[in-house]
Amino acid sequence: MNNLNSHNCNLNIRYDLPDEVWAKVSKVYERMPGWNGYKSGIPYWFGTEEDDVFIEASVEASGLSFYAQMNSDVWMSWIETFKLEATKVLGFDVGEPEDGYM
Repeated sequence: MNNLNSHNCNLNIRYDLPDEVWAKVSKVYERMPGWNGYKSGIPYWFGTEEDDVFIEASVEASGLSFYAQMNSDVWMSWIETFKLEATKVLGFDVGEPEDGYM
């Protein structure tokens, strides 16, 4: 793939949400394009950090964090789709805290 770049995104899906909410997040993971499953408890799409192209997620104190290495256009489309799907499933607006999403 050409023009590979690194990308980061932190979303307002807080680590301290109830297990029922995190179960819904897992369902969103599985429906996203490129779903690759879990490796050592970490969700991956398109590959793992051993591959040229991948997305991974982790739960941090600041919220749900994504790290990706891929083409910028593909990344932007993918993360926007994730935000929209998560918003529908979770029942609150999902976005980046620095953009005003709390």
